[in-house]
Amino acid sequence: MSQRTFSIIKPDAVRKGHTGGILAEIEKAGFKIAAIKRQSISKDQAKGFYHVHSARPFFDGLTTFMSSGPIVLLVLEKENAIADLRKLMGATNPANAEEGTIRKKFASSIEENAIHGSDAEDTAAFEIGYWFAGYELL
Repeated sequence: MSQRTFSIIKPDAVRKGHTGGILAEIEKAGFKIAAIKRQSISKDQAKGFYHVHSARPFFDGLTTFMSSGPIVLLVLEKENAIADLRKLMGATNPANAEEGTIRKKFASSIEENAIHGSDAEDTAAFEIGYWFAGYELL
């Protein structure tokens, strides 16, 4: 059965022209793109999205970074989509990511790590709903 997950191609990857390469890796791994849009977000939108990290020391830097330029928002479908995307993305720190992963290929640091992906079904549901209206997911 198909599962949905959420992903963001982050500002560093968009800025460096890696959007197409990352989308190609995602499609090559068997994901169907159910919804996609490119947009810039405000710091307040980033704060709302990352609210679970609001008490963490990296919160201000993260929300500043995520609102620093255009991002690509994605809803992806596949069997085991959440786990498969996490594996495809690679470790948060690209220095520790396996060869062939998106972060190994396209990320430059733990802060500028190219891509975000939901870590659980409830997280994916919140993240998809935060950025996409129901009519955008038909």
